[in-house]
Amino acid sequence: MANGTRDLPPTPSAALELKEERQLVREGYDFLDEKRLLLASELLKELSRYEERLAEFTALHDKAREAVASAMIFHGLHGLQVYPAEPLENAQIRTTTQSYLGVSVSESELSLSVPAQPPYAELPSPEAEQCRKLFSEILSMAAVLAAMAGNLFRLVDEYRRTERRARALEDVLLPEIEETLHDILAHLEDTDLEEIIRTRLKYQH
Repeated sequence: MANGTRDLPPTPSAALELKEERQLVREGYDFLDEKRLLLASELLKELSRYEERLAEFTALHDKAREAVASAMIFHGLHGLQVYPAEPLENAQIRTTTQSYLGVSVSESELSLSVPAQPPYAELPSPEAEQCRKLFSEILSMAAVLAAMAGNLFRLVDEYRRTERRARALEDVLLPEIEETLHDILAHLEDTDLEEIIRTRLKYQH
């Protein structure tokens, strides 16, 4: 007898085994479905945070561009090019990481060691100092955005993996079990009916 997509004997024990497996698969699917919803919720929260910071970064970038224009008016292009930048020799990125449903979620912060005296400039100006300050802030915010972007990529990857597993259970494994179980139960029902008919015929004769 062709009993669905699995080569199982059409016996009561096989039917019981399939029912237990079906229950386990359904529980697995429910778990993955719940995980999928939680990941989607976390993704939306992280994306909202990222978009807020990106808007701040864009505004800061525009402000820094205006500062560059002002500094260039005062120093000229070559003068601004040789103006001492913020020292980055001792800069450090501090990262804290926690796990969310098995996904690493990080927060990063760029630590710039502020010297007791600003770098010496031959011709200092408020415009150039403001330019240097703003670009230091851009670097710090870029470190924050980089960590958040990494979180989004990792969360999306985990969501897609969870989605594939959930769909495999829902669209492949569960229908296969249901089809096989249906065929086994139908065969057992036919066998029971044949046995009843044989028994009645035996007693009639």
